[in-house]
Amino acid sequence: MADPTIFYNNGKYYLYGTYDINNSQGIRAFVSDHLKIFKKSDSKLVLRKGEAYGTAGFWAPQIWRQGKIFYMAYVANEHIAIAKSSSLLGPFVSNKQPLIADKKTIDPFVFTDDNGKKYLFHVEFNNGNKIYVAQLKDDFSGIIQSTDSLCLEAELPWEKEMDNVVEGPTVIKHNGWYYLIYSANHFKSKHYAVGYAVSRSVYGPWQKSADNPILSINGTGKPGTGHGDIFFDGKGKMYYVFHTHNSDSTVGPRKTAIVSAHFEKDNSGADKLIMEQSNMYYLKLKP
Repeated sequence: MADPTIFYNNGKYYLYGTYDINNSQGIRAFVSDHLKIFKKSDSKLVLRKGEAYGTAGFWAPQIWRQGKIFYMAYVANEHIAIAKSSSLLGPFVSNKQPLIADKKTIDPFVFTDDNGKKYLFHVEFNNGNKIYVAQLKDDFSGIIQSTDSLCLEAELPWEKEMDNVVEGPTVIKHNGWYYLIYSANHFKSKHYAVGYAVSRSVYGPWQKSADNPILSINGTGKPGTGHGDIFFDGKGKMYYVFHTHNSDSTVGPRKTAIVSAHFEKDNSGADKLIMEQSNMYYLKLKP
């Protein structure tokens, strides 16, 4: 599974992502009680072609809750859509319209700020993959077009070894700072890796960490580490779930892994985000 995300709810962990075998049919979920062994949900595909926007290429979901409703942002046909459900096991359904119809966009992340405003971080194709942010309408029906603005692009050697790519955004807020966690380099490169940037504003300017990449083959020993999501367990401990290549010689089907993460105090500015790469482990799947 690639592009994974985990949502914790009532003592269970729900894993979603780009399932390499069936990404032409929808989005699949797996469930675990303890972040080690996941099992296939009884509902199999929790978002299905025909019940929501898209006919192929179902990628990179993200889950959040508002009230009693669960929402899923995802990619299909290289466009972003949002579906909703009363259950984390679906069915997630939508009005079958993309959020941004006039151009291709991928890798959505919906962030709700302290004031209740909602933002869509996403990737646009503009001389490479670049990360943008736009304010969302309150009902998630689309973006406010005038707010769509560039956050990050590939500039540094580690970000552009094979291609000019930054993608897979995840955003969290800590001590008044916004942290934009992203992946860079081409996903087929064994040096696909994760970095982060910080800002005092959701619109930037974003300052990339001098410690980047904070998750890579150099720290894990595994090729193709990237495109994941931050989540917290039942005790509030922070983790990053992500994918790696299948092996040193084969990209797919990609594997799903977890590392714990924490903030390290930095009196000169934003605290440092640390990925505890030495404790990385792969998730196991039970039929």
